[in-house]
Amino acid sequence: MMLQDTPGYKIILEWFSSQNIFPFKFQEETWQHIINHHSGLVNAPTGCGKTFSVFIGAIIDFINNNPENYKSKRNNGLQLMWISPLRALAKDLQRAMEEVIAGLGMQWQVGSRNGDTPISERQKQKRHMPEILIITPESLHLLLAQKGYPEVFKSLKIIAVDEWHELLGSKRGVQVELGISRIIGCGNKNISLWGISATIGNLEQAREVLLSPLQKTGKLVRANINKLIHIESVFPEEIEKYPWAGHLGLKLVHKVIDIINNSRTTLIFINTRGMSERWYQT
Repeated sequence: MMLQDTPGYKIILEWFSSQNIFPFKFQEETWQHIINHHSGLVNAPTGCGKTFSVFIGAIIDFINNNPENYKSKRNNGLQLMWISPLRALAKDLQRAMEEVIAGLGMQWQVGSRNGDTPISERQKQKRHMPEILIITPESLHLLLAQKGYPEVFKSLKIIAVDEWHELLGSKRGVQVELGISRIIGCGNKNISLWGISATIGNLEQAREVLLSPLQKTGKLVRANINKLIHIESVFPEEIEKYPWAGHLGLKLVHKVIDIINNSRTTLIFINTRGMSERWYQT
């Protein structure tokens, strides 16, 4: 099945055009693999649309299977499970997905499950699982420990592992591998598994480790996007008064705000969660 001939692709392309955005080649390549029910690893630089490469693929596949009633069809069970090691990004990721779903007029629900999720929300998910669940490796294992957990995954079509380069070779990465193996062991053999990664040394090995629970080789999608990088250092007015270690750089907030105001999109990398909260409050 050619991607360009499917109703899902045409609908997505129309929505993209209405937002004045256009898909990258690597995104379309991933979508093609997803509708063919393949698994694999997507490699692309930060901020180039890695999330859309898998998330939109799941949307296209659903529309292709429900072309007449994709807008009205609800209570579809879990369709896409998004495993993310970064709890702090769950809200932004959920908001971005909900924006697309609302723009398409679909009835899909997006939920998150991590250490900050209230008990009431977890109970709600137990009664009615959303179509998309953003979950941390630790919360996935807690979910797998619940009674009747195989029922949660019987409708699951795609598992996406975000930031695979951060998880690979770590204890949390092993948690993810074990969790995926258990889900597949429940009897759902038709699940597609996709990893999403930025810079990583050995892509082939990363793909092999990720897909080992499926015992498949899978696809490798590279973005091949050459980003123009301009580096500008921001220094305080009086460097002599700053300690060599221990400061949070909050006195430079006014300079950072100027950079944000003069830019279209800005990513700020912070060392710790505590520091990020201090910067956010400032």
